[in-house]
Amino acid sequence: MISLLDNYHQLIASLRKTAGTSHRQTPQLMAVSKAQSIENLDILLSEGHRLFGENRVQEALQKWPLLKEKYPDCKLHLIGPLQTNKVNQAVRLFDVIETLDRPSLAVELANIYHKLQIRRPLLIQVNTGREPQKAGILPEDFESFLQMTRALELPIVGLMCVPPINEEPISHFAYLHSMAKKYELPYLSMGMSYDYKIAIEYETSWVRIGTALFGQR
Repeated sequence: MISLLDNYHQLIASLRKTAGTSHRQTPQLMAVSKAQSIENLDILLSEGHRLFGENRVQEALQKWPLLKEKYPDCKLHLIGPLQTNKVNQAVRLFDVIETLDRPSLAVELANIYHKLQIRRPLLIQVNTGREPQKAGILPEDFESFLQMTRALELPIVGLMCVPPINEEPISHFAYLHSMAKKYELPYLSMGMSYDYKIAIEYETSWVRIGTALFGQR
């Protein structure tokens, strides 16, 4: 039976090999720890892994305060939708919020940042596939939204996307990459278990890996 650590080291090797073949910088592996036990997370943390992504604020609150106390150098990203009534909790717990996706959330983040005197780096989630059921700023609304966030003095550092499941991801990754270059945003979060090798070709900073690391939930 393949162990979690076997999967982990195989993924690290795959990231390095793919990046080397593409002459790209190796992205960081973000372990998507949704629905994972504290025991599994502790295995990876004990191995030296420090970057994790969680989808839900409430679930993360049940696991990460103690883990962060034990491993104070670990970094936790919010990669799922953020409700405005959860912003206070999210800002206190997460190191990076990747899912800024609407004006009301931008305003609430600015208010909480001012109140708490905390400024977590933010990524704007772009709905590259224009899917009505999916969160994210539509491409045609992106520039005006970015201007709004900058007027609010929010620390926007990059872009995030989740391509449509039934489409090839390459055009979505290429589009996000070009947007990041155009607007001088240094970080990209794209690529998951099934398409991370393509994301590496488009200079993603982080790949969000759940299934290929932990197995099917």
